[in-house]
Amino acid sequence: MNFIFFMPDELRAESVGCYGHPLVQTPNLDALAAQGTRFDQCHVQHTVCTPSRCSMMTGWYPHVGGHRTLCHLLRPHEPNLLRCLKQAGYDVRWYGKNDLLAPGSFAESVTEARTLGGKAFGPPAYAQDDPRRFSFLCEPYRAPLEQHTDYANVMAGIDFLRSRPQQPFLLYLPLIFPHPPYSAPEPWHSQVDPSAIDDLRPADLPNRPAYHRLIRQTRGLDLLEPMDFQRINAVYLGMTSFIDHLLGLLLDALAGSGLEEETAVFFFSDHGDWAGDYDLVEKWPSALEDALTRVPLVVRLPGGASGHGVQEPVELLDIFATVLGLAGVEAQHTHFGRNLTPQLHGATGDPTRIVYAEGGYARHEPHCFEGDTRRDQFARDPNHLYYPKGYVQQEHPLSVARATMVRSAGAKLIYRATGESELYDLSADPRELDNLYGQPQADALQRELERKLLNWLTETSDVTPFAEDPRGFSTPVP
Repeated sequence: MNFIFFMPDELRAESVGCYGHPLVQTPNLDALAAQGTRFDQCHVQHTVCTPSRCSMMTGWYPHVGGHRTLCHLLRPHEPNLLRCLKQAGYDVRWYGKNDLLAPGSFAESVTEARTLGGKAFGPPAYAQDDPRRFSFLCEPYRAPLEQHTDYANVMAGIDFLRSRPQQPFLLYLPLIFPHPPYSAPEPWHSQVDPSAIDDLRPADLPNRPAYHRLIRQTRGLDLLEPMDFQRINAVYLGMTSFIDHLLGLLLDALAGSGLEEETAVFFFSDHGDWAGDYDLVEKWPSALEDALTRVPLVVRLPGGASGHGVQEPVELLDIFATVLGLAGVEAQHTHFGRNLTPQLHGATGDPTRIVYAEGGYARHEPHCFEGDTRRDQFARDPNHLYYPKGYVQQEHPLSVARATMVRSAGAKLIYRATGESELYDLSADPRELDNLYGQPQADALQRELERKLLNWLTETSDVTPFAEDPRGFSTPVP
């Protein structure tokens, strides 16, 4: 079986048509879901690109191998799904961004890896001296479409399909959109009327972490009007529709290649985006709201179920186990993913399943924080769009303290050892508006989730290699 991974960056599930959004136009993904299986509650293991991708490609939670930052990628001695498949005889083609493999890991993992195109975003919507420019809101992308990096990389994937590859393959397309800045080519940029968006989560909620306020202050978000956040969300939806357009081009090429009946298509993202909710933009390393952890996972499997929906929780790292199972390849390391193949053939999920995520950094590991002037160019340039993000982390390290999330189908706990923990009864409060942490009426629920979180951390604190070492001396000791 061949595999295609179509992977937008920073796409949340709730902003997709087949997940219930009333305004966004995603006809190609909606059709893919009607032909395959849609997982309604897929949650990532981290809300930053690199840790999430490392987790998905290893079946490890981020803390297992220390992959908790943007700058600690998978190294040659560590497992990864691409290498597993390549060593099993797969032709692994990669067109798009990295945020996954360290330089020394490519040779054994990938047949070809390139990123094409140039720009992806239009000019900022606000002047250089306007603090609102840090909102990431931009004008439409107006360069030739062929130069757009996502378009160019998808076209490279299409060219590969048209070459009619002879050996089994994995085509990996890690794209940029709808990652901010918020900007898209027309007509997608202006496709959604901002005035039609009226259900963003409010900013004035009680008992929220202090970093919400710090982000708004340093990015000039507190200077914006409600319509500005609606415009941000509308452009984000337009970016999502542009990604859907590219998906349609790829699916048409797959259908014309003669390979459709032997190719599994996986559509998923690495994490979500606030996109104006809470008067916030982008994401935060220790933020774990559903808007950031819940992503689309749609799989069309040859011979699999059609129009099937799985309501029970799953984790993005399940992709590791599922793909190896479909490929008939046995993992050579301990991992925590579950094989979802039964669900791809119409089975229900596990209603008792608990999913987990984590994020943030500890004060004793300053090398992990963003905004390090020795490493991050944006930390030395106050005009850079990411300057405020690094500034907050460097000046207020508790704003990005380590956090862990435990989530069942009906409740969520976000635990921060430094305080500002969160607890939500999702059955009564699916939008996470009422933080119940420390409230007497939620004491039993809080204790139950804290116990599950402790068990998870205990059971996944490390992994033991499969290879064993002799306990005796292999050679005489002088």
